Amino acid sequence: MFVSLRPIFLLAALILACLSACNLEQEVNIDLPEYDSRLVVECYLEPGQAFSLLLSRSRPYFEPFPPLNQEFLNNILVDSAEVAIFHDGKTYSLRNQLAFNPFTRKVFNYYSSEVVPFDTASAFELSIQLPDGQALFAATRILPAVGIDSLVVQFEETDTLARVLTYFTDDPARKNYYRRMFHRSSLDSAAVQDFSVDDRILEGTAAFGTGYNYIVGDTVISTLFHIDQAYYEFLESLQDAVSANGNPFAQPSPIISNIEGTTDAIGIFTGISYDRKAIILRR
Repeated sequence: MFVSLRPIFLLAALILACLSACNLEQEVNIDLPEYDSRLVVECYLEPGQAFSLLLSRSRPYFEPFPPLNQEFLNNILVDSAEVAIFHDGKTYSLRNQLAFNPFTRKVFNYYSSEVVPFDTASAFELSIQLPDGQALFAATRILPAVGIDSLVVQFEETDTLARVLTYFTDDPARKNYYRRMFHRSSLDSAAVQDFSVDDRILEGTAAFGTGYNYIVGDTVISTLFHIDQAYYEFLESLQDAVSANGNPFAQPSPIISNIEGTTDAIGIFTGISYDRKAIILRR
């Protein structure tokens, strides 16, 4: 049976003509509620590294980004707090001073030259006494690192490009969370891969892979972080919040934090343990 498409084309043309005659652009003014700034805490305990903590204030998303100068730091950094970390009967007091970690490229405003002890048994407790009398608290442990078993390079049979597989062994007897980072050339470069995952999809020997994006002579660095549930949920919620900020139709996504206290605050206090392997690709 033959069906003429001419009426369909005429109807489509009529609809387009009607739409072109309409004004589809209209400014909409949205009254946003006044933003309440919150305290933000970041503290990562890495054995062998100095104690350091960032205490700052959050800023409105639509606020014009200011120049990166001393005034900007004064507006977001919270000074004059008493910061201490308690572990195994010892108190580590962090002084209010600026410090920069060149490896993580993070700035901190509370610092101690004493290094974090390697202890996967005893808890670390954080106490922050704010100048206005409010207080913040958190607790965490340093987990034992999960070792990388091997890095395996696989070349395409008919090409010069290779992929890299990172093999490790997940303990099925316990709930584990991981952060995977993969760098090309050096740790100073932006990570090619950076994501967190729980072990629901992992059983025994597991592997993280890359695409066929590497050639002979490339230096690749694979890092496997063994993280706790609090840090995993923080990272996942942070990624969700970033995605929501870039989508005008998305619902706001709250940051999941392990910071508690007498005032509203978000952030993370967690231990850092990892295994890292680097290789130069050979065929």
